[in-house]
Amino acid sequence: MYEKGRDLAAAFVRKQVSRRELIQRASQLGLGVAATSFFVNQAMTQAMAADFDWQKHKGTNLKLLLNKHPYADAMIADLDNFKSMTGMNVTYDIFPEDVYFDKVTAALSSGSSEYDAFMTGAYMTWTYGPAGWIEDLNEYIQDAGRTNPNYNWDDVLPGLRASTAWNGVPGGELGSADAKQWCIPWGYELNNISYNQKMFEKAGVKPPKNLPEMVETSAKLTKDLGGPYGVGVRGSRSWASIHPGFLSGYSNYGQRDFTVTDGKLKAAMNTKESKAYHELWVKMIQDSGPKNWSTYTWYQVGTDLGAGASAMIFDADILGYFMNGGDNKEKGNIGYAPFAANPSASAPTPNVWIWSLALSSYSNQKDAAWYFMQWASSVEHDLFGARKMDFVNPVRASVWKDEEFRGRIDKSYPGYLEQHDVSAPGAKIYFTAQPLFFDLTTQWAETLQKMVAKEVPVDEGLDQLAASVDKQLKDAGLGG
Repeated sequence: MYEKGRDLAAAFVRKQVSRRELIQRASQLGLGVAATSFFVNQAMTQAMAADFDWQKHKGTNLKLLLNKHPYADAMIADLDNFKSMTGMNVTYDIFPEDVYFDKVTAALSSGSSEYDAFMTGAYMTWTYGPAGWIEDLNEYIQDAGRTNPNYNWDDVLPGLRASTAWNGVPGGELGSADAKQWCIPWGYELNNISYNQKMFEKAGVKPPKNLPEMVETSAKLTKDLGGPYGVGVRGSRSWASIHPGFLSGYSNYGQRDFTVTDGKLKAAMNTKESKAYHELWVKMIQDSGPKNWSTYTWYQVGTDLGAGASAMIFDADILGYFMNGGDNKEKGNIGYAPFAANPSASAPTPNVWIWSLALSSYSNQKDAAWYFMQWASSVEHDLFGARKMDFVNPVRASVWKDEEFRGRIDKSYPGYLEQHDVSAPGAKIYFTAQPLFFDLTTQWAETLQKMVAKEVPVDEGLDQLAASVDKQLKDAGLGG
């Protein structure tokens, strides 16, 4: 039975039998879903090895630094296939996100060779890259001797490839012709609406299509539901409060964080249009947000939705995905919808967070580490994670077309595929790349807190923010 199961899976991978035939014949052989999946994954791994010398670094020991996340869980679940294919051994340290980036910074800033590759956000590479801590991966991707001919880099969604590449020049366009590929997109999240379908039905409302509607809808939900508040968005004093829903809506109104003229940056948060957007955002939180909004991170926004404390969130789509499963009280009640904040916009333009893989400049075995990185970001591993694990959102266009993946998502997560497919063409990083990103964006979040608390009017607050930002840019030699 083992041999027949293995041969059947190999035929499926070669596209000699359909998925329906695979399931029927596996059943006839007495193979369950788990066993069939094992054989298919094994066959896919073997197919990867057919045209490339994956054993080149056999015996090498690699060590990874990982954030505790479903993407890491999917990789770990599939890691034995990489080990058997390459003959390499892989160990890892894994930490929760509240301490993870401190661990990365400590390792890189000290020049430690302990870790060969690690998880990172794209924003972090704006510091790591110019500092010389990580490798430009273009030379690896473009080297036929180092990269599997079936890697298919162009299959990675173009907005994500561009968003993880920067030339190191403050204000330089992401993905420019002279950009360095500081990391490889691994999994990502775009920002749309996740909502409680039962609460919306009870209040007689539909998912809002733009920000003015969101302000009205969330106020009605707050009033009519008699307990849950209308909309959850992040509010803590952190750059992470600006990048999800807030910046996604902001960019949809055509607004920028900075203008760049002759290589000099200037704050753009206090335009007339920006002030109008901030007015709506602040009113929405004041009328329909949680009472302790200024403490809200990813965690609080998500758990409130899952627990039924909020009716809707404008945040990462994968956050809504996770709240529709597990032990959450509202499991099975969450729906999803695309969101273009600007009533005049033709489609959503969500800002994205991209969990990526980077190669340490201090690694003593860079080529071997690159083998791991291309395997972990391959079509084959993406398919494994998307079909069998909670690897959402995959970064490859081909995986989003996969029947099995789409069928699983469509069955249990109503509207999720639609919100992604409508939004993906406009999904990218909308921030301007520059070395003061974390400090200046955190100050922006602090200003939002003051506006919501009515400590400063929106007009005045944004003028003060822009003046402060411009001074900091000038002091750093980045502004005019």
